[in-house]
Amino acid sequence: MTEPLEHAAPHRKASRDVRRQQLIDSTIRILGQKGYAALTIADVARSAGLSTGIVIFHFNSKDELLSAVLRFLAEEYRQHWENALEASGPDPADRLRALLTADFDRAVYTPEKLAAWIAFWGETQGRPTYDQICSGPDAERQRATLLLCETLVAEGRYGLDPTVVMRALEALCDGMWFGVAADGAGHPGRITPEEAHRIVDTVLMAFFPRHFPVRRI
Repeated sequence: MTEPLEHAAPHRKASRDVRRQQLIDSTIRILGQKGYAALTIADVARSAGLSTGIVIFHFNSKDELLSAVLRFLAEEYRQHWENALEASGPDPADRLRALLTADFDRAVYTPEKLAAWIAFWGETQGRPTYDQICSGPDAERQRATLLLCETLVAEGRYGLDPTVVMRALEALCDGMWFGVAADGAGHPGRITPEEAHRIVDTVLMAFFPRHFPVRRI
């Protein structure tokens, strides 16, 4: 009699996880459409095709829901750049390029997700919880970038400060996210993922010309 119950438990757990992810995805859509301040539990429920009671059942409040969304985005981001590093091979130049251009992968960073990130960025200073969620993954990413910059500077004897280069590269990618997230194909500030890749290549060429020759563009 116990065996059917043991098989049933994973199914119930999976259903709960799937429903929570459905609500997280709906919240990301609403953040992209309406922004942070205008988002309501009713909006999320309507987008997901569910009742507000279901939302509250899985997330006790709007703040808890939004914190779960930010945790999801932060973990997805961390896993994505780690996977890009793993797939890039041992060469430090290839690894640095893969790490930076992973920010502009169309399969992961949709306009909705970028708009959601920007909405959270606008709230970080007033909500310490959000800063705590992102600070760990951000520090991991910066350490990975710094280690690769240190390796390339030493190999090429470039006479650069690796920390300064790391901060410049991180700031470059952050800034281009705003361009990628801009609405409308004709928007004067919009940067496509393909353009972002070329910009990254150009900047890497300027910092590390012996590791990133012109042919990489």
